[in-house]
Amino acid sequence: MKKFAKSYFFGSFFVIFSLLIRLFDVEPLGPEGSRIGFASLNVSVHDFFGMHLFWYKLTQVLGYIAILLAAVFAVLGFIQLIKRKSLLKVDKNLLLLGLVYILLMLLYVLFEKIPFNYRPVILDPAEGLEPSYPSTHTLLILTVFGTALQLAADYLKNPKLLLTVKILSLTIMALTIVGRLVCGVHWFTDIVGGVLLSLFLISLYKDLILFTKKEQ
Repeated sequence: MKKFAKSYFFGSFFVIFSLLIRLFDVEPLGPEGSRIGFASLNVSVHDFFGMHLFWYKLTQVLGYIAILLAAVFAVLGFIQLIKRKSLLKVDKNLLLLGLVYILLMLLYVLFEKIPFNYRPVILDPAEGLEPSYPSTHTLLILTVFGTALQLAADYLKNPKLLLTVKILSLTIMALTIVGRLVCGVHWFTDIVGGVLLSLFLISLYKDLILFTKKEQ
């Protein structure tokens, strides 16, 4: 249990927070009278920031970059598999990253289908109301770049290059949180949920690495 303390903490926090969203201050204040949790807080924050398409488009681009980065790691693992001719000989950090990516994809698809909250705006009239909790863009980008920071620390030996990668990754993660909040297509609690769930996955990845190192 202690070896996965951070994972349990963030995972439990996310579950509790998600339950509260379904129970606390639930009011029909969303588009078409859709019910949202933490209604007073969410509406106040959304009204304060309004809607800004620049930030929406920027975070969309950051999402594509995250997918591209994940694909690079997947290709790297595949190349190692071909060269070493055994899955067990692929770097454990890459194998564990693959497991986290699979879990990320499952969660991404799951929450795209579960309407904890609906978006505060209807982006496509043909689609109508869309589930918005947690912010899957926040989840995707933070998880990919957060786990990439761990890989960078293991693979990059040049201190200056490592520092540059860390600054760039943290900047992208910060821009994602701010951008998804102020762009107006999410409630405040959507962002919080995305951050908590990504922290769970990042912590799980780090805990798994430490666990496998101790078992060797």
